[in-house]
Amino acid sequence: MTSLLHGIATVYALLATVPFLAFALFWGLGYLIFRDKKRSTRLAMDVTTLLLVGAVASMWNRLFQSNFGFWLIVLAILIAVGLLGGYQNREKGAIDMRKIVRIVWRIGFVCLSALYVVFLVLNIGAYLIKFA
Repeated sequence: MTSLLHGIATVYALLATVPFLAFALFWGLGYLIFRDKKRSTRLAMDVTTLLLVGAVASMWNRLFQSNFGFWLIVLAILIAVGLLGGYQNREKGAIDMRKIVRIVWRIGFVCLSALYVVFLVLNIGAYLIKFA
């Protein structure tokens, strides 16, 4: 059982290291299965968001010497779900949790992608300064 978990963790780590290549891989697989570009893009975004959570949290922890990166992302997601839920409740009088989660997850993809690029540049800069 532990070797299976170790294998899954290794595959996750490899895919999370280069999430944009993972996006292309999952988009291609989705297109082969569904033959629909829109559905393939959504699938690739959803899977890549999961990979970006780990990658951005890891880069945050390395850059700021903390262990709070993952929990900060979880906190931001929970706050976004709460804000959207409150807005939806005020506007429509009911909450569609599936729609809220989908919106937050897709916005998370955009935000985490931007943070990935920023943190990648900052980590490379910190590495070069450290060994210069």
